[in-house]
Amino acid sequence: MLLLLLLVVSGAAMWAAGELAQGTPKSLLAALGTGTMVSAVVGFGQTLITASAAQRAMVTPVIEESRRALRELSAEYRSLNQEFFPTHVFEATTDPDPAFNALMMRDLKATRQFWFRGFSGRYAAVRLLHSNAEWEVRAVVADPRERTAISGRARHLMRHAGVDADYERIQATLHEEISIGLVGLYLARARCTVIDVTVIADPPLDRVEMFDDSVWVTLYSDVAGVASLYPRTLRFSEGSFIYAMERADFTRLRAARDAGRFQITPDTSRPEFLAHFAKVTGTTLSDHKFRALEAKFHAFRHEFSAKAELKG
Repeated sequence: MLLLLLLVVSGAAMWAAGELAQGTPKSLLAALGTGTMVSAVVGFGQTLITASAAQRAMVTPVIEESRRALRELSAEYRSLNQEFFPTHVFEATTDPDPAFNALMMRDLKATRQFWFRGFSGRYAAVRLLHSNAEWEVRAVVADPRERTAISGRARHLMRHAGVDADYERIQATLHEEISIGLVGLYLARARCTVIDVTVIADPPLDRVEMFDDSVWVTLYSDVAGVASLYPRTLRFSEGSFIYAMERADFTRLRAARDAGRFQITPDTSRPEFLAHFAKVTGTTLSDHKFRALEAKFHAFRHEFSAKAELKG
């Protein structure tokens, strides 16, 4: 405002001086106009310098402090997200999701250890056969000798199948799926340095697949997805709370006193596997029965691989 006033006064004085004839009033007005103009220019320059210095001294530190606080807050939120929130969420589907399977196969190919906790191990065996690396595999599956090991998954399938479903037939199918999964793991032995198999009487309903950098939790316990064969699945990173919790739970389940355990290596012969199979399932496999289970596994593998768009 002061700068504007000086400019107005300077302009008016110089205009008035131009209208007057030569003499003292003209000289006074010209001097007044010139002096006022110089004061305005000098004042404007000083204002710019002072404002710039004030901004550097006061405003800039405040801005930098705000930016630092925001960076710290963002880092804290990222840490919380990594610890407690999934990196990916895949909703329930009736058919295998190719995007889901592509990401899981990427995690499998990048890992050295693959830990699986589920019902039968069929899907794990298929994934192993579709890769060309060598892993240390730990698999925890249901004990087919125990009814409680099958009942939870049977109830889930009953909710999906509807009112006409035969509960006993579903149980028989699930019992056979465990046998097919064990045979599938044996067929995948060349992809692994060792496959450590543990059978437990009361497996958790949710399936867990753990890699070096991630853990996948498939929520069969989520009743909201009962209309879908493939339930909602969450992927967590290696630094998350869920990863640490599931790793500890793996160790607990494998150390259970009532758990049956055996190992499969690339050198395990069929008679050795059949002996392990009989010990943990209570069922002796003939050569004919083994080939029948092998054929059913390959049929399952071809069907699942085509729907999930697995390569290899």
